[in-house]
Amino acid sequence: MNNLDLAKTANEVRKGIVTAVHSAKAGHPGGSLSCADLMTYLYFEEMNIDPKDPQKADRDRFVLSKGHCAPALYSALAQRGYFPVEELTTLRKLGSHLQGHPCMQHTPGVDMSSGSLGQGISVAVGMALSAKLSNDSYRVYTLLGDGELAEGQVWEASMFAGHKHLDNLVVIVDNNGLQIDGKIEDVCNPYPIDKKFEAFNFHVINIDAHDFDQIRAAFAEAKETKGMPTAIIMKSIKGKGVSFMENQAGWHGKAPNDEQYEIAMEDLKKVGEALCQK
Repeated sequence: MNNLDLAKTANEVRKGIVTAVHSAKAGHPGGSLSCADLMTYLYFEEMNIDPKDPQKADRDRFVLSKGHCAPALYSALAQRGYFPVEELTTLRKLGSHLQGHPCMQHTPGVDMSSGSLGQGISVAVGMALSAKLSNDSYRVYTLLGDGELAEGQVWEASMFAGHKHLDNLVVIVDNNGLQIDGKIEDVCNPYPIDKKFEAFNFHVINIDAHDFDQIRAAFAEAKETKGMPTAIIMKSIKGKGVSFMENQAGWHGKAPNDEQYEIAMEDLKKVGEALCQK
């Protein structure tokens, strides 16, 4: 897909996020919206996957380490054809396969159940090591929140990945600068994030999370990097695309009411219309 088509698809992913969280009357819209461009690129351009065969052996793996941002994953999966987009309105409802956090037993396309922060990257490292031991060609991607970096397990996993030279692993950090309690530097400052990953023997790339040229170049560079894992630190806007949610920590974990939902969808409709005129 070209960048314009990716941007249009990402806007649809954002609409799905807002719709799902509004319907559930609970969820995490802020961090889901900040990573929507990344999720779109992974599922529509980067990863070797097949919605018709979600468990194919040689597929690339994705682990959403910040599992509370499941609406972003579900919306991307729905747009990619793993299940109908209409099912997004069943988020967090009894009988739905779209639980509040990803569940690999119930949702097609989900490679790992996640949600306990810090654990997802550890599983991704294990998957990457498994591929190396089995001489398999698949690559492993995992997305962390910047607040999640306060978990010690993140750095245990990173130390191991660097030590084992897992160049089939890409760790992505969604650096939107906010977590549930406020600014990350006020809660538990993780900066400089890039230097920390470099210290654990990662190849590090810093990008704008909402620039598809930079996203594309970063993943191409990661594939060319041999002998060490890659960390992509992407500077993003929490709540991206929804005017009243952008850069607001209060939208980390609450759902819009009916009036706010209408405003949010109108914002995204205008983004879509502007993209169609390019």
